[in-house]
Amino acid sequence: MDSRQGRSIEVDFFRGLVLIVIVLDHIPGSALSHVMLHTYALCDSAEVFVFLGGYASAAAYMTVLAHRGVTAAKGRFFRRSWEIYRAYLLTAVLTLLSGALLALLHLNQPAADESGWALFAMHPVRETFHVLFLTRQPYLSSVLPMYVIFALCVPAAVPLARRAPFAALTCSLLIWALAPQLAALFSANDVASWSFNPFAWQLMFVLGMLSRLHPLPASFKASDTARWLVWMAFAAVAAFAAVKLFVLTQPLPGPMKQHLAFSRVVNFIAIAMVAAYFVHRGTIAKLAAWLPSVVTVGRTGLVCFVGGTLISVLVDTATPRALHGGAAFAAALAGDFVAIGATLMLAKAWRGMLGQQKARAAVNGAGVG
Repeated sequence: MDSRQGRSIEVDFFRGLVLIVIVLDHIPGSALSHVMLHTYALCDSAEVFVFLGGYASAAAYMTVLAHRGVTAAKGRFFRRSWEIYRAYLLTAVLTLLSGALLALLHLNQPAADESGWALFAMHPVRETFHVLFLTRQPYLSSVLPMYVIFALCVPAAVPLARRAPFAALTCSLLIWALAPQLAALFSANDVASWSFNPFAWQLMFVLGMLSRLHPLPASFKASDTARWLVWMAFAAVAAFAAVKLFVLTQPLPGPMKQHLAFSRVVNFIAIAMVAAYFVHRGTIAKLAAWLPSVVTVGRTGLVCFVGGTLISVLVDTATPRALHGGAAFAAALAGDFVAIGATLMLAKAWRGMLGQQKARAAVNGAGVG
């Protein structure tokens, strides 16, 4: 824990790593994406991203609650919901504009098609309203609408999870189990066709909140029971990897991710237990200290997510497609490094800009005083 800033350096490191992975996963020709989590597990970076979002949200709510009270904590997340909605709109606009530019220049036709620009160009008014009211999200922006909902729910969910964790978990599990049916009830608003069913994915968010609000005691972590659970988690991760590599070699059905299938939840929990083991040993804190730029990405999550969508499209478009064999792999790998470097630079630039703004505000405040 970074006591100076009151936040977990391990969580920021994991968030930064996941954001970089998301950028790479959105590059269809990425070389490094073949060694990412989705290759060896039934879940992928999305589960990690949403879980950490719940963890960070609970931490932020409790911090504001402790220093400024309930009203300020509620207001913080109402504003956060609005910030995420604006980020969603910006991502949607960037996606559509990039699709229009690619179509105009006859470049990267698959990306142009996925952007949704063709449909938007035919029905601009109708599609604008669809985007505004979240009934259709352009490619790459589809994860943000459910975050808008989650942020609005934090002021009610965190106190419940803090006061009655078992009740909160039971309620979350029930909603998750009924997620496809609940989404179907909102089919008039196209919630049923969202890439991420919020009724299902709230389970990952709630698990993250509960992990922050009710951490395991140090005595349990050092017990024989904990050691056996960790060994079981390692075995489960290996078993899931074997199944993914040698049995389920074809792409998994879309509804498994959309409605957060049971197998994805179990696989993620096993991976989370392994990750927690390395956090407890201090391994992740050491990695974070060696890679501070990744931590910076984690601390500028929303900016890097929005900017990462544009970075992935630009790198994908710039990567040559006429190459074969080793030359194609080298070009794809070079594109991956460019994408990673651009994401790191974006995070550093944004943090630097925020630091300058705070410094100017402090100077102005001192002058007024």
